[in-house]
Amino acid sequence: MTTVGYGDLVPKSILAKFLACVFVFTGMALVGFVLSKAADSFLERQQIMFLKAIKMRKDSTSSTEVLKEVETNIEKYKFLSTVALLVVLTMLGTIFLCQVEDLSLCDAFYCVCATITTLGYGDKSFSTKWGRLFASFWILMSTICLGQLFYSLAELYTEQRRKSMFKWALTRELTNSDLQSADLDHDSEVSAAEFIVYKLKELGKITEEDISIVMDSFKLLDVDHSGTLTENDIALWQSSSRSKS
Repeated sequence: MTTVGYGDLVPKSILAKFLACVFVFTGMALVGFVLSKAADSFLERQQIMFLKAIKMRKDSTSSTEVLKEVETNIEKYKFLSTVALLVVLTMLGTIFLCQVEDLSLCDAFYCVCATITTLGYGDKSFSTKWGRLFASFWILMSTICLGQLFYSLAELYTEQRRKSMFKWALTRELTNSDLQSADLDHDSEVSAAEFIVYKLKELGKITEEDISIVMDSFKLLDVDHSGTLTENDIALWQSSSRSKS
């Protein structure tokens, strides 16, 4: 169910082969989902511990500051935490294979790499009773951790691109055409709200369709057509809705 497939133990009967076909898909989906959720929860705690270790001073770093720093760089610390966990699991598997399976350091490391990447050539594997018992837990954790590593790497790359784009959008020089595009009510003036909406649209946070839908909702609530919403507008809109119903 982790797609390793050493090949030393395989299904032979028709029923066993059919069961394996069903199990390999349901097993991957179910175990992957459950363990990835568990890994996320574990890594979130590790991120805070990791940051505390880096920024350790004599009572100078409060819990609030640590949490704020983690939230700001969540993708970075998730990636670093996953790397650290994967290194620990790799070392643990290598040492176990050397000590219990009596493999050389090179063969043990090779077997670990072939296992956590789910390659599983089968020439080197966990073959003893205790080795297979250990592998039943270690393989699940290590393969999920590797998947989490690639996912965190993709998240980190995407977040860096987003921050770069955000910085460019906020620091670039504005032109007259930008002001015209930001002027939603066409009054030749750009308010703070209009500027925020324009920048959010430029960053891809909202679309023109989103703006149109919100503006239609605003016009519907603005019963007196004053361009602003007041308690009187809400009262008029509610009474109008009741009369229609």
